[in-house]
Amino acid sequence: MLPQAARLVGLQLSLSCCWAFSCHGTESSPDFSLPGDYLIAGLFPLHSDCLGVRRRPTVTLCDSLDRFNGHGYHLFQAMRFGIEEINNSTALLPNVTLGYELYDVCSESANVYATLRVLSLLGTHHIEMQGNSSHYSPTAVAVIGPDSTNHAATSAALLSPFLVPLISYEASSVLLGEKRHYPSFLRTIPSDEHQVDTMVRLLQRFGWVWISLVGSDGDYGQLGLQALEDRATQQGICIASKDIMPFSARPGDESMQSMTQHLAQARTTVVVVFSSRQLARVFFESVVLANLTAKVWVASEDWAISRYISSVPGIWGIGTVLGVAIRQRLVPGLKEFEEAYVLADKGAQKPCSRGSRCSGNQLCRECRAFTVQKMPTLEAFSMSSAYNVYQAVYAVAHGLHQLLGCASGACSRGRVSPWQLLGQIHKVNFLLHEDIVIFNDSGDPLNGYDIIVWEWNGPEWTFRVIGSSTQSPVRLDINKTKIQWHGKDNQVPKSVCSSDCPEGHQRVIVGFYHCCFECVPCEAGTFLNRSDLHSCQPCGREEWAPEGSQNCFPRTVVFLTWHEPISCMLLAANTLLLLVVAGTAGLFAWHLDTPVVRSAGGRLCFLMLGSLAGGSCGLYGFFGEPTVTMCLLRQALFVLGFAIFLSCLTIRSFQLVFIFKFSAKVPTFYNAWVRNHGAGLFVVISSTAQLLICLTWLVVWTPLPIREYQRFPQLVVLDCTEANSLGFMLAFAYNGFLSVSAFACSYLGKDLPENYNEAKCVTFSLLLNFVSWIAFFTTASVYQGKYLPAVNLLAVLSSLSSGFSGYFLPKCYVILCRPDLNSTEHFQASILNYTRRCGSTAPPDH
Repeated sequence: MLPQAARLVGLQLSLSCCWAFSCHGTESSPDFSLPGDYLIAGLFPLHSDCLGVRRRPTVTLCDSLDRFNGHGYHLFQAMRFGIEEINNSTALLPNVTLGYELYDVCSESANVYATLRVLSLLGTHHIEMQGNSSHYSPTAVAVIGPDSTNHAATSAALLSPFLVPLISYEASSVLLGEKRHYPSFLRTIPSDEHQVDTMVRLLQRFGWVWISLVGSDGDYGQLGLQALEDRATQQGICIASKDIMPFSARPGDESMQSMTQHLAQARTTVVVVFSSRQLARVFFESVVLANLTAKVWVASEDWAISRYISSVPGIWGIGTVLGVAIRQRLVPGLKEFEEAYVLADKGAQKPCSRGSRCSGNQLCRECRAFTVQKMPTLEAFSMSSAYNVYQAVYAVAHGLHQLLGCASGACSRGRVSPWQLLGQIHKVNFLLHEDIVIFNDSGDPLNGYDIIVWEWNGPEWTFRVIGSSTQSPVRLDINKTKIQWHGKDNQVPKSVCSSDCPEGHQRVIVGFYHCCFECVPCEAGTFLNRSDLHSCQPCGREEWAPEGSQNCFPRTVVFLTWHEPISCMLLAANTLLLLVVAGTAGLFAWHLDTPVVRSAGGRLCFLMLGSLAGGSCGLYGFFGEPTVTMCLLRQALFVLGFAIFLSCLTIRSFQLVFIFKFSAKVPTFYNAWVRNHGAGLFVVISSTAQLLICLTWLVVWTPLPIREYQRFPQLVVLDCTEANSLGFMLAFAYNGFLSVSAFACSYLGKDLPENYNEAKCVTFSLLLNFVSWIAFFTTASVYQGKYLPAVNLLAVLSSLSSGFSGYFLPKCYVILCRPDLNSTEHFQASILNYTRRCGSTAPPDH
């Protein structure tokens, strides 16, 4: 940046030197100068250069321009009024008078000329300085102005080596706040850094995240627009389009047509226009020509309350205009001062005729005519800027007041070095018409902004203050009820690429901008965190969420409690089974020597009944919150007990078939079987095999309590791990093998004597056992809810009940209801009939 400034200064020095030789020795209007003990220079745009960008550097004589700048004129008068007010004061600089040298900075060349005049460089061939350049004493102790960022940057670059205080009233670029490049620059207008922050806060307040940016060529527009783009992007605002208006732009020309087409195609409702007044008018004249309506235009401070813009023909139909404006302040007495200025010099001859050689930027032929013709109220923007000039004058005066030791009642009137005054101005802190004037380390004021809205009241716009923005503390206050939005329903316009997603829907970005997205519902078990709208987060293990949820909910912990209705039913059924088994054992013990009990197996029946009772006791482990002991015993007791019962049933069925059908044919084998207690040996071996399988299962695949999260999304099911282990499946497979064996042996005895024929009942009970477990495993494969343990318990209870019913209930019926069939004679007659029918010998007594 510094080399660029050096090149610019070099160019302007050459231009100014040419001008200096052409204008040396000319007169100036007495309105532009006032003698005093200390001079303050003022740089104001009294004329406007309408040619804009020139193809080659040109020296501009301001008085030769046709366009008079009324805004600059009011600034000019505000400085004259402020100095006159200070000179008439007895409290501020009591015995010191301030003078001024005012210059018309209508162009860059005029601005450089005025700055060099301040440094007394024109008309001399060299500068005599001893040591540091900061000891050099220029013509003026301080400079007020100039207005634009471009002019201020040039003047600040020229004055900074000499540390001459330069206080601008309108140059707001952040660039000027860099003390390394511009150490002597200060201003009474807030920096664009605060303006950009205010604009972004304004966009956020109304939820506008899809916007277009338009800026003017030059430091003010380009730097401001870049800062706004960076800040807005950091805050999640998307820039749909960005355009820069060239200095050479004219209403409706090719560049402006292209810009309005971009705005129409961007589909944005809000357009931020960070532009100088001159190019802002060109832009809105083009907007009117393009019939670009129904938008919200956000104005930068340079044109937010400017009549120059609001007076564009047809601008009333463009939509809503919101803006960031300098605090609207009025310089008390300025209007009366301007009126007196005309009356005091009524009829006075002009100091220079049009043909004479007068200084090109210290003459204003239109000033008095303007005052006479436009005596009415000053426009709001000119009033605010004039107040900034007024503040700057008073800041210099207070700095001098401290530097000259005026607090004692009399000022010293000593020599003032620029760097000394600069240090004192940085320290000023005073009250000026209820406003505190103070500068921060960067030379910026701590002023805030007004937030304004344009209101259409018939033939013209008015500017209504609807809020404010402050720097310390950083705050934006807006009264939204004061805004009349374009549209029939007076609703806040939306400016988004995509509408907000419903609750529980994540944003899936489409294209390059995060503001353009599709809404996709979060999957079940995930939720949308408000801090990250673009990805769904998984719920915790103890939580659940339905599809499209914005929150997770605690899972309900469930298990088969003792007091549930289904638990009570199963407990009652199991207890009843135990009581019936116990009663059957007592009945058999009472009738142990009867033929029915002996044909059922005699003492072996008690082992069968005990195994059924043991398996039934294991069912109580299915109720309540699972523990390690419950998980170890509940399935193992049933599996082992039912295996013993099936072993006894198998060997009993096999033994009856063997006695009636094969004992006579293979007497040797039969005798060995009886002699070696083959039936008991088989039961022991078979039961031991199941016991070893169960022990292996419990040791290798130990059933433990678990919290099951997969079965049901809303529940945490407390269960045991046995159903997932290989040992559990082996134990059940072994019981299945015993069931098939018992079924086969029973089926082979289907033609035995009636009192010994158990095929029908045993077959029925075993089929019921098969169906129970098939139903359980089928249910477990499709149902993973809280009542799965109850289904498992029901299958176990069905197996035990069917085994008991199929084998013992017919025998209990005979003992209790048909005692005539429980006699030796009846059994002998049944055996005799079987022998005659089959033609075989009677079996031995068993």
